[in-house]
Amino acid sequence: MFFKKRTSPVCIATLFVVLACLALVGLDGWRTWQAREDLLKEARVDTSNMAQGLAQHADQTYHEADLALQVLLEHVAEDGLNERSLQRIGRQLMSQVNELPQLHGIFVYDESGRWLVSSQRTLQTQYNNSDRAYFIYHKTHSDPLPHVGPPVQSRSTDEWIFTISRRINKPDGAFGGVVLATLSLEYFKNYYQNFDVGRRGAVLFALNSGTSLIRRTRDSATTGKDLTNVPLFRDYASKSDRGTVELVAPSDGELRINSFVHLRRYPMFITVAVSKDEVLANWRHDAYLRTIGVLFLAGVLATMGRRMVRQIKTQVRSEYEAVTARTKSDQLNATLVQLAMHDGLTGLPNRRHFDRTLAAELLRQGKDKGALSLVMIDVDHFKLYNDIYGHTKGDECLKTVARAIGAARKRSRDLAARYGGEEFALVLPDCDIHGAMSIAYNLRQSIAELRLPHSGAKNGHVTVSIGVASLHPVQENDSVLTLIEHADQALYQAKQSGRDRIVTYPANLKSNSRDEPRKSKPSRSAENS
Repeated sequence: MFFKKRTSPVCIATLFVVLACLALVGLDGWRTWQAREDLLKEARVDTSNMAQGLAQHADQTYHEADLALQVLLEHVAEDGLNERSLQRIGRQLMSQVNELPQLHGIFVYDESGRWLVSSQRTLQTQYNNSDRAYFIYHKTHSDPLPHVGPPVQSRSTDEWIFTISRRINKPDGAFGGVVLATLSLEYFKNYYQNFDVGRRGAVLFALNSGTSLIRRTRDSATTGKDLTNVPLFRDYASKSDRGTVELVAPSDGELRINSFVHLRRYPMFITVAVSKDEVLANWRHDAYLRTIGVLFLAGVLATMGRRMVRQIKTQVRSEYEAVTARTKSDQLNATLVQLAMHDGLTGLPNRRHFDRTLAAELLRQGKDKGALSLVMIDVDHFKLYNDIYGHTKGDECLKTVARAIGAARKRSRDLAARYGGEEFALVLPDCDIHGAMSIAYNLRQSIAELRLPHSGAKNGHVTVSIGVASLHPVQENDSVLTLIEHADQALYQAKQSGRDRIVTYPANLKSNSRDEPRKSKPSRSAENS
């Protein structure tokens, strides 16, 4: 009976170790999956925003061409199509084509399809366009609206062009010809080349009828493909004004995130597609490394727990041994807590330690009506650094930067922590904004003086962007989230304005990459910093 009572702590300890390992693995698995979902959500938002922007650009591009046609129709209606009027119109057309880079040309045809005038310097009278689809459309339709046609090859230059046209009516309303504006495929091809959709992504510009005007990938551009049986058009784009879907492309079997948006004024739509596999490539690599690390840590925890269980078993026979084993168990638990509160790579306190310390200091300063400052540090272009030098060198870079940040602590209550990824933080109690700016400036200088090579950076070496925020004095309604958001906004502004600089919150106290911290009479808090 004595043995059974004494062995119950062994069962409890074993259960605790098992649950701790399962919780560690489960929590990491949940966080990894959540990171994946957040990444995919961000990709959907990015593709949707890009599609919206490209749709607005295309709509404006065609609208400018259509406005040129409307002006041309007014001139034809007022001046007619006599020889003198045609000469004046020709000069105007050449001027308009030169002013609008998207225009390939502007043309006027009579009711038989004969060329009357164009934006070209030499009128190509040997051609007749009565067989073109846009000409036939206007001949058989009396509506005054613009007509957007499929891509065609120019008879005068053999280039692929897109068309928008309007009907010319005679005074009695009869068909009098067509005014036509052609847009260059090369213009859209070059414009879409500025948008990064990955190696296996694509930008598609197409008619609502299901004919592609241009499909631009990283390596090629095609036109004129029939999309009526493509699932994206058949099941989604032809039935809705906008949306985002994941589909496997029938052409190459690639699973892509597709966002489509219809133009506001013209019967066309834009689709931006990115490869889901490419979106998740970095996440997958990080997940593998993190999983290996967590499994290793769980193995260490299980091994330590097994030893603890064995020690508890031996303590059954002696109270003295029980006390000794209990002390060892406390030491082991303290070690585990220490491991859990510090970052395994840099040795700095981790995010959990940071959160607890910041909350405790906010409470303390709130009672004392003191100052509390937060400095957020981000290693500039660190993903590019990993791409150039590899993750092993990247880890060494983070360790070196972490040592410099740790050395920036001047007092025992200051906390230097790894916030996450390539981001670090300094918690500075009893330190106002000027003291924090001084520390931030010295830190940025010390990291720059390390001269860590970085060929992808503007200065050729590793630099940091820093955001500084302060609560002075700390009010009862101030929160940890408020201070973090202020520092994060300042850090975001530092990165957006060129990196390798310090920005404070509020922004009127900011200092750029060449400015020293503002000179002022230091307060007691700044002097302590």
